[in-house]
Amino acid sequence: MTTTSPQAGYTARHLSVLEGLEAVRKRPGMYIGTTDSRGLMHCLWEIIDNSVDEALGGHGDRIEVVLHADSSVEVRDNGRGIPVDVEPKTGLTGVEVVLTKLHAGGKFGGGSYAASGGLHGVGASVVNALSARLDVEVDRNGRTHRMTFHRGEPGVFDDSAGVSPESPFEPFVQGSELAVVGKVGKGVTGTRVRYWADRQIFPKTAVFSYDELVTRARQTSFLVPGLAITVRDERGIPGTPGEHGPHEETFLHTGGVLDFVDHLAPDAPVTDTWHLTGSGTFTETVPVLDSRGHMTPQEVTRDCEVDVAVRWGTGYATEVRSFVNIISTPKGGTHLAGFETALLKTLRTQVTANARRLKISAKDSSSERLEKEDVLAGLTAVVTVRLAEPQFEGQTKEVLGTGPVRGIVAKVVESELTALFSSSKREHKAHTALLLDKVVGEMRARVSARKQKEISRRKNALESSSLPAKLADCRIDDVSRSELFIVEGDSALGTAKLARSSDFQALLPIRGKILNVQKASVGDMLKNAECAAIIQVVGAGSGRTFDLEAARYGKIVLMTDADVDGAHIRTLLLTLFFRYMRPLVEDGRVYAAVPPLHRIEVIGAGSRKNEYLYTYSEAELAATLKKLDRAGRRYKDDIQRYKGLGEMDADQLAETTMDPRHRTLRRVRIGEAEAAAAQVEKVFELLMGSDVAPRKDFIVANAHALDASRIDA
Repeated sequence: MTTTSPQAGYTARHLSVLEGLEAVRKRPGMYIGTTDSRGLMHCLWEIIDNSVDEALGGHGDRIEVVLHADSSVEVRDNGRGIPVDVEPKTGLTGVEVVLTKLHAGGKFGGGSYAASGGLHGVGASVVNALSARLDVEVDRNGRTHRMTFHRGEPGVFDDSAGVSPESPFEPFVQGSELAVVGKVGKGVTGTRVRYWADRQIFPKTAVFSYDELVTRARQTSFLVPGLAITVRDERGIPGTPGEHGPHEETFLHTGGVLDFVDHLAPDAPVTDTWHLTGSGTFTETVPVLDSRGHMTPQEVTRDCEVDVAVRWGTGYATEVRSFVNIISTPKGGTHLAGFETALLKTLRTQVTANARRLKISAKDSSSERLEKEDVLAGLTAVVTVRLAEPQFEGQTKEVLGTGPVRGIVAKVVESELTALFSSSKREHKAHTALLLDKVVGEMRARVSARKQKEISRRKNALESSSLPAKLADCRIDDVSRSELFIVEGDSALGTAKLARSSDFQALLPIRGKILNVQKASVGDMLKNAECAAIIQVVGAGSGRTFDLEAARYGKIVLMTDADVDGAHIRTLLLTLFFRYMRPLVEDGRVYAAVPPLHRIEVIGAGSRKNEYLYTYSEAELAATLKKLDRAGRRYKDDIQRYKGLGEMDADQLAETTMDPRHRTLRRVRIGEAEAAAAQVEKVFELLMGSDVAPRKDFIVANAHALDASRIDA
């Protein structure tokens, strides 16, 4: 018997060599990342970015994107048009080279584009390979040229029964033909690409996202000032703006990244929007085709233009967008690293230079040191660099890898920011001083929050003294069952202690009206005893460091009197939770107790005991009394109106407000969506912020609509 080694059965004939676009169809994920809706959108970006590159070079100012009802998509531009002459090495027209040959195009250092989003010459050809049908029309030299492809293969469709990827197709056999199908005026140029995604590659669930397309179009119009981008949806898909008919939007901006930052900013400004620009050069060795067609290494000098807009606001959220030649780099790269390094270095230098004004002593400088998160808090920025042939990590272009860009961006940002801090202009001095106050405040808040986080975990018996002495804690450690009642005043605390179930209900009294944190700084908030006690008892930190998993209680219940002062205290508490412990609100863990307003003593018939009924509004009281009168039941005329929680005895408070079996709680919650959170932020700023005039206008305009009974809640 003979044996065969595993190696013997593995020979060269088992190797596969994929030619041309076969490789794309075999491994599409390598080129577009994924074959779901994200990959489908990536293909569309490749075509759009080719048109944007023309506009970026000053060769066009109009792009139209049309989502057709037959699932195709069309991109039109008025750029120079794809070259229609014959490329000498392949003997094919420029249109066919661009759409069928991988790593072919005008972006390899041939002088066609100083800066572009396309780099590898595979964008259009990959889209062609993954399309059931692609039609391209080019206006150039006074004529309209047309060519069609089926899964990357050029040929002719028989569209006598209608334009469709299912139409009969005849591939070219002897040679390809770029047909001339019309004439155009002198000087009229442009390209139109329409394609149907191949459903052998993309599942039926993969669809073009109108919202994502609009967001990208708006973003690009900011980055290329003067470029008009029109998006038209003819699909009629339910739930989209075009569900009732064709819907069209056009985006055109002239302010560039400054307008972009103002559009992105979610909060009120602390500084103006600053424009930081500059450039630098670097050298790199790249392979270049010589006259004999051989690749030879050559050292070339690259120019890198830096265009940055920054602005700090009153919030602590960070919104930073980075781009390379208008291509978004959501995962950053060397340009973003250089930007962040320069920000931190410059602001550390300025804080040190202004240590006396900022009250940072020499002994505190070791612990009070700016970190990146302090500088980024409240920052909205757009970081853009433009350079020829940037190096990305992968075809999806999510991370910039060109090393020297980091130093160039850092140098420009540091120089421009330092100039602003050194400026003698009054507005620059005022805003830079406010910025230093903000970043130092964030630094101190981070240090304080870290200390609070370390000591605010649930303590054992030996450590319980670290929590506020006025906290009446519960006994269980099960967060899902535990409840924290924040009680208005010590008088209500005494009754609540007798009314609660000490097994799972904790009590924390507050003294009157806490600080309005919408108008106060982070430092003032942390210095306020009541705010600090609430944050410490909740035990999950505050602001950017808030950790929902570390919260010590499953429910936070605000229990205030049913009067105007109680409503004000409840609003102040909600402002604190929304601004510094927002995840608690978003997770639906903050509640408002609903204590009764009245107690009616109904006289029992015969030997029956008197019965007590509770009502929660004037309307409910009137309705209850009317119902009792109709039923012929007698009640005592001295109906009790509770002025505060302290007027109830423990049994009444337990029965009406604290016992889970009988009580009513009102959950305070906002939508998870970013837009909903932003809307609530605007409401809190209007009602609780520093600007008095808009609040006064709001009160005057809406006073007639006030329902006094709504305050009693």
